[in-house]
Amino acid sequence: MLANWITLSRFPLLLATVLILYFGSPGVRLAGVALLFIGLMLDTVDGMVARTRGETSLFGSVLDIAADRTYELILWVCFADLRMISVAIPLIIIARTTLTDAFRTIGVAQGTAPFAQHRTALSRFLVGSSWMRTGYAVTKVATFCGLALAQAFGGLAPETLPAAMVPAILEVFRVTAWLTVAFCIFRGLPVIISSLRRYWGIPSPAQAS
Repeated sequence: MLANWITLSRFPLLLATVLILYFGSPGVRLAGVALLFIGLMLDTVDGMVARTRGETSLFGSVLDIAADRTYELILWVCFADLRMISVAIPLIIIARTTLTDAFRTIGVAQGTAPFAQHRTALSRFLVGSSWMRTGYAVTKVATFCGLALAQAFGGLAPETLPAAMVPAILEVFRVTAWLTVAFCIFRGLPVIISSLRRYWGIPSPAQAS
């Protein structure tokens, strides 16, 4: 399935991006910003291809989320390690992601795709509405690419204009980083709350039998 291959292609792009962030020259890091943007935007492309070609599936949905999580967690950790953002950000994201994905596995085990597990209108809006998904995607892409750009500019000679702009760039994208965290939390809460309400105290299949 083409959509799944597009999703899988994001993993080597992520590896290349991380290597460039740490070991690339300033010029290579600038090219790496474009590579990072492509890798992030493929998240939209694979979904469009899946819907257009009728290739949507439970596996594709889970694979798409796995690719998103890998990108997000690795990049947040990298930027915190590079001291460009607070270490609190990846810690919050990791905790939220671990909880939501763990609870979602219950629905997936029952054959329900992750984004189809929400029953209330509020839950569907927070988790799956175009407003929330677009807002989260825009802040996330802007933050990652902005931080990568600051990393590239930071390697230039201090007397150059791009290097002088690094503090201002970091100030802007540290704000968008926290805005991304806010989107992440609000989109994760319905998953956690609804799962606790739905599955708390329900015996496992082995116990039920």
